[in-house]
Amino acid sequence: MILIGILMATLVAGIGSVWLAAALSFGALVRYTQHMLSLAAGALMATALLQLLPEALESAIEPHSLFRVLLGGLVFFFLLDKAELWHHGHEHHHDHQGHHHEHHHHDAPAVGSWSVLVGDSVHCFGDGILIASAFMADMRLGAIAALAVLVHEVPHHMGDLAVLRSSGTASRRMAVVKVSLAGSVTALGGVLGYWLLERLHDYLPYFLVLAASSFVYVALADLIPQLQKRLTLRETTAQVFWLAVGVAMVATLGGLAHGHGHAH
Repeated sequence: MILIGILMATLVAGIGSVWLAAALSFGALVRYTQHMLSLAAGALMATALLQLLPEALESAIEPHSLFRVLLGGLVFFFLLDKAELWHHGHEHHHDHQGHHHEHHHHDAPAVGSWSVLVGDSVHCFGDGILIASAFMADMRLGAIAALAVLVHEVPHHMGDLAVLRSSGTASRRMAVVKVSLAGSVTALGGVLGYWLLERLHDYLPYFLVLAASSFVYVALADLIPQLQKRLTLRETTAQVFWLAVGVAMVATLGGLAHGHGHAH
């Protein structure tokens, strides 16, 4: 039952985020891009700080050990970002709307499009493991983590689609198909995560803390800096509103989950 839940959630998060990104990039939703960034930042921080960390701290493991993993995770994701920047020759890519993308790519068409898809697949694989970790702790916690992954992958995939389109190697439809295939790798990560945690169940709290560190890092290092620019009062109010919606969405789902008791 848990494995079925993991497979469904990882496919929805992995492929659903690509389709939503396509709607925001090419469709009628294009004007809501900035709101999506705010919503994603709020949802990620709330999932990490209100759901994943408290769940990990309920275990018998000493809190100092868990917080050391949290710190290590933040440093690890910082170094991962550095490695990717270095690998791509420090050339920043901006899409046609000027939104900074979580990953930076070569401007060379063929290399750029392949590096996007490989990088995206690796990233989605990691997301799958994080979702599986949450599911192994609690089915409802897994659903919340999958939702957080879905909303934070949308701006990421929008950048991927922009790179593939600007490189001239793919039509809109082919760009969506290619990124959807990369997104489906989330399910592979989910299956591997399930298999690992079946055998390493005592280490589950550490996996939850690692998932939390990933979410906090993406929110504070990638999404929030994109929101920190001089805006009108109306635009700033909209940012704060959508950030609050992201937090409230996760807090409400978490409250419902606890209200119904844990489904271990």
